[in-house]
Amino acid sequence: MFARSTTIMGDPTTLDSGIAYVRDEVMPALMAMDGAVGLSLLCDRESGQCIATSSWATEDAMRASDLNLRPMRERAGELMQGTPQVEEWDALVMHRDHHSGPGACCRATWMRFDHGTMESGLDLYRYVILPALEELDGFCSASLLVNRELGRACSTTTFDSVEAMEASRERSWAIREQGVRESGVDVLDVAEYELAVAHLHLPELV
Repeated sequence: MFARSTTIMGDPTTLDSGIAYVRDEVMPALMAMDGAVGLSLLCDRESGQCIATSSWATEDAMRASDLNLRPMRERAGELMQGTPQVEEWDALVMHRDHHSGPGACCRATWMRFDHGTMESGLDLYRYVILPALEELDGFCSASLLVNRELGRACSTTTFDSVEAMEASRERSWAIREQGVRESGVDVLDVAEYELAVAHLHLPELV
């Protein structure tokens, strides 16, 4: 499975228009394309940052979709008054305890792997970090996207509510620190988001 993320740092006052555009226009068009699996949208209402992630059955399908999706990305950037930044990923891990509902939130962690430790880092995520995340109250799901060429990864954990996400911060920090110590991974950034569109539809990948 493969994924493409589009990040826009926009004007917070434009977020509702951007969310509506992605939900009502981009998602139906995307889901009509060959190989499309789903779409999610994360939003930070304070900063104006939005991250739309599409999932694809094959790398060829993801690449073939770009020509048709490019004008939609540009339109989303115009609506939200920001410049779209695009990254492509291998979707290596997806685990759901249950599907998210209204009010769900996400914590995203961006990491950099040393190429020599990437495989051991991925094993640590699957067999140590993921089981620990699953024990957090309000846990819905967790995913791991990896760009092997750049040595980058993004882990996203979804919670039932903002209260559950906030209550998990201390324990999540400890889990993250354990992973950093044992795998040599550099944590680049951590951010929390509203889950505005929840249709990524990746299958179970562990």
